[in-house]
Amino acid sequence: MTKFDVIIIGGGPAGLAAAYGLKAAGKSVAIIENDLWGGTCPNRGCDPKKILLAAVEAKAASQHLQKYGIQNVPTINWPELMASKHDYTDGINDSTLAGLKDEQVITFHGTAHFIDDQTLQVAETILTATDIIIATGQRPNLLAIPGEQYLLTSTDFLDFAEMPQRVAFIGGGYVAFELAAIANAAGAEVHLIQHNQHFLKAFDQDLVQELVEQLKQQGIQFDTDIETKAIRKTTTGFVVEGNSGYQLDTDAVICATGRIPNIEDLALAAAHIEADRHGIKVNDHLQTLHNSHIYAIGDVVSRTQPKLTPVAGFEGRYVVQQILKTDKAPINYPVIPTLVYATPKLAQIGVSAQVAAQDTDKYQVHDLDLTHWFTYQRIREPHAHAKIVIEQATGLIVGVSFLSELADEMINYFANLINQQITAEQLAQQIFAYPTPASDLGYFY
Repeated sequence: MTKFDVIIIGGGPAGLAAAYGLKAAGKSVAIIENDLWGGTCPNRGCDPKKILLAAVEAKAASQHLQKYGIQNVPTINWPELMASKHDYTDGINDSTLAGLKDEQVITFHGTAHFIDDQTLQVAETILTATDIIIATGQRPNLLAIPGEQYLLTSTDFLDFAEMPQRVAFIGGGYVAFELAAIANAAGAEVHLIQHNQHFLKAFDQDLVQELVEQLKQQGIQFDTDIETKAIRKTTTGFVVEGNSGYQLDTDAVICATGRIPNIEDLALAAAHIEADRHGIKVNDHLQTLHNSHIYAIGDVVSRTQPKLTPVAGFEGRYVVQQILKTDKAPINYPVIPTLVYATPKLAQIGVSAQVAAQDTDKYQVHDLDLTHWFTYQRIREPHAHAKIVIEQATGLIVGVSFLSELADEMINYFANLINQQITAEQLAQQIFAYPTPASDLGYFY
């Protein structure tokens, strides 16, 4: 039996943030990973997706500028784009493992399970620790339907050697929208199949509908009120079968119906750890409910905050302070931006316009068509729209929904304004480079 101060299960962003912080403080640390070191985001998630998106953005930008100085819309060479992705992702596992070893964090590769609340087993190795951190993340959920073996996931999509001629996406969340936008730009015939008529439920529905309309104009077909019943293989591809006689011939079916926590192999009951379908239950110190020395962080946690890579890292750093006892306060999340990397992008942070409309004494909503603002007109963006929520008593911006190719950049500016509680007067004391998206900020108050 090998003893450590801390054992971390999971070598993704959350686990790595905790491992490096604890090791720097002098703790003996072991970390266990049963898949790729670095986790989902850099290997098969947000980072490779954004590499593919770079080509999509370049194509969209040139489309907007047709007849305004640019001639001919480029096409996406998918094999070359995937080679660019592999230039980045192929080294992640080894470089992450090497970084841990350089810092003398002890690494184990395999699947861990609890023997008791201080003891883990990995293959034939028994490990024990004073504190244990669970950071095992999530994985794509697959529909339990006939033909489910033919369903692919985002992992498969991000590793396509060639783009299929026809791709169907099942689901109405951000993964379906983002990958559908990439496939469409790469020249595929794309269908997005949803069991109702509601998409991206966490976002402003006016802006969601505008996004859907833009994607329709780009060629994506939205098949709504379709409950997927089965996937059938044919000699030429697959058929998606749904209610009311729905049938769709396609070459690939991507299931994007949510994600589920990686907890079933952990033997949580042996350590008296409670979980639900969203993940491991924790208190406001990220401790499991019945053991103050077992923590859960990142996407494996059952919580209301968005399950995003920056949140995972934030929680990892917080747990370091908890274990070191340098911070005994409950975790206090900042206001967190969320983003859909479609074409255009849709971003949101803070109080929604829908919530604000229910309390007009407290909030005012600025509903702004930005299409003819210089920032958006110069790139000939066909439509840009923002909703800004102002707190009446203070004049502070407390919420933003933003639809634009520049939404990813703008939402971070707004995150700073909201979290730092910057007033219009304080912002006016700053001088930004002009003309830039940042130099527009004062007009949103």
